[in-house]
Amino acid sequence: MAERILATLDGLAIATREQARLPRPARDAMDWDDVRVFLAVARHGSMRAAGRALRLSQPTIARRLAAFEASSGGPSLFDRLPEGLRLNAAGEQLVPAAEGIEDAVLTLERRRAAAWPVLSGTVRVSTGECAAGFLARCLAGSSTTELPSSITLELVESRPTANLARREADLALRHEPPESGDFYVSKLGTFACAVYRRRGKDTGAWVTYTDEQAHYAPARWVQRQVEETGKPVALRASSMLMHLEAILAGTGRGVLPCYVGDGHPLLERLTPPIPELAAEYWIIVHRDLRRAACVRAVMDWIRQVFAEQRDLIAGAA
Repeated sequence: MAERILATLDGLAIATREQARLPRPARDAMDWDDVRVFLAVARHGSMRAAGRALRLSQPTIARRLAAFEASSGGPSLFDRLPEGLRLNAAGEQLVPAAEGIEDAVLTLERRRAAAWPVLSGTVRVSTGECAAGFLARCLAGSSTTELPSSITLELVESRPTANLARREADLALRHEPPESGDFYVSKLGTFACAVYRRRGKDTGAWVTYTDEQAHYAPARWVQRQVEETGKPVALRASSMLMHLEAILAGTGRGVLPCYVGDGHPLLERLTPPIPELAAEYWIIVHRDLRRAACVRAVMDWIRQVFAEQRDLIAGAA
């Protein structure tokens, strides 16, 4: 591993300053945090987006990017455009070597985390809105297996798959297993969905997703009902929480996960679980992190709550 890191560092030095013959003073040594900021800006196209990805402020991103560009010894590595930042030719040359450093450092970080025996810290879980809401409510003692109090669970609602190799999350819960990558994958269970309305409220109008979300399975299903019945759409909203609030208010009927609708005293279910809207969930973790004490504890807890709440999430409770 040490040889790989040294080789990658040599490649970055050659790509940036072929004319260099003497080692730079220690005060000018390249900082890994500057490298990852450079890569984040290159990938996301703006300092603001890079800051969100790395959970750093925009001024910090700007300062570290300037430091990286200065350490490269040449001109700016990005073209500043109205729509954001785009790598120029000099910047493009650095990307392969910088990604090599990233791979090596992240491998070391994951393996160090896996070897750390202390059952304490924050575990970041990337998932969709449905599973995130389910896990959040289960923290209140819905399972016979409690999450250790020394662990902080951080839930990040994210439809695109977080990059587990880059530690954007420690775990991910997704509808499908990844097609490639060095991951441990295990199926957790299936969430059922059905149509609900406010109890006693005779409304035929629908609550559904926005036009930009028309490709979502619930949105496609509701659209077919609208076309077949001629009933109007009362509200288009971008999140399940907005749908729930609108349905509770009597605005219209809509699709909700059964774990949300069945237990609410103000809601009544109008359909059985809809098979084509059943959502499988898989737990995904990088193999380097699978044995980390905190990550393992969260994985075991998630498996337990899915097993114990199987009837609820299947709409059979």
